[in-house]
Amino acid sequence: CQPVPKPESRVEICDLNPCPPRWKVTPAGPCSSSCGLGLAVQLVTCVQTLHGQEVLQEEHLCPVAEKPLTSVPCVIRTCSYEWSFSEWSQCSTSCGNGIQTRQDFCLSSLTHKPVNPLFCRRFPKAVVVRGCTAGPCPEQEGTLSPGAQLQPVTAATHLTAAAAATEHRHKELDVSQSAGPPEQTKPGGGEEDTAKRSFLCVCGNLFLNASGIINMTGVESRDCTVAIGRPLREEISVTILESSLNCSAGELLLFSGRMMWRTGCRKLPLSLINSRTNTLIVKQRVVLPGNGVILQYNSRTAAKKYYQDCDQQLFGPQGEIVNPVQLPGERQEVVCRTFITVAPRQRISIRALNTHLGPEGNHTHFNYILVRDVSTMKTVVFHGKQQFLWQSTGSQAEIEFHE
Repeated sequence: CQPVPKPESRVEICDLNPCPPRWKVTPAGPCSSSCGLGLAVQLVTCVQTLHGQEVLQEEHLCPVAEKPLTSVPCVIRTCSYEWSFSEWSQCSTSCGNGIQTRQDFCLSSLTHKPVNPLFCRRFPKAVVVRGCTAGPCPEQEGTLSPGAQLQPVTAATHLTAAAAATEHRHKELDVSQSAGPPEQTKPGGGEEDTAKRSFLCVCGNLFLNASGIINMTGVESRDCTVAIGRPLREEISVTILESSLNCSAGELLLFSGRMMWRTGCRKLPLSLINSRTNTLIVKQRVVLPGNGVILQYNSRTAAKKYYQDCDQQLFGPQGEIVNPVQLPGERQEVVCRTFITVAPRQRISIRALNTHLGPEGNHTHFNYILVRDVSTMKTVVFHGKQQFLWQSTGSQAEIEFHE
């Protein structure tokens, strides 16, 4: 290029906009188990690159749906021993509620024979006692009501003194249809103290009744999240009765479900939100003290079928998950799912007590258990015969049983 005049070198700024906040993951820590499947904790932070340096930001500035898991599965080596169990005994009663028991013993995976239980002391052991029901007793027959297995988390939904006028305007609505009975005023405490205690109970609760009113005004926390749950075959509709959110200050209301996602702040009063499924999470973000919304929710039969006949729904705080058995004649390509929803302030731990995926020759890549964390939509797959422990980052999880 020597005969050709050389142009002058120039440096130009190509972009003045800062990079958006992103998630940063530090390397995972040590595995929680010395053998078999365990969990490794990793630090997940929200950072933004400014002037060539990473600056720590608040988590809500990063995309929530893309947040990586803080706990990841890890395996160091295969365990040589595992707990095994006898069959469950018969129910201890001939009618009503009783218990079942079973024997546990430590098994060598090499010889398949029992060994000293000390070899299994580091491994989680499944329950050896569980409740059972042998049918209603003659004097109790007819007393059980549909949906009695749902255990709602008690939470009061009183209105504050500042919302007394709103309570009067909506007095025709049945406030008693909330998540639980009103709190009892303790001796020496006034109505103001009772109302203050009740507000602290609203945030982080799961509401399981067919309808009710949820008052989220005057809460002390900046982020207040509640969940509404109904049995499969139903869907939920929510009406905003009152709203004092300051939109210009960044206050907003977020609705999320398995098939919908919606945020809003302006023109909220009297607007209607449909969940399209049997669960709905409502998250309120406020900046100014005393602001918030008052919601009324109702449930009804779903307009469209969003579930399969072998699907199951579980609400906390605990339960036993068994692979649904498909009936003869059912489509074999149907994947049975179990949906788990707990109160937003809680998290989910799933422990596989025993997995037996058929004879060794039937272990294919189509034969597995899939666990999904709904808040991050991250999935983990478990193969073979193994015990495992899985923990969620949010309050909802799904399990799929393949083949």
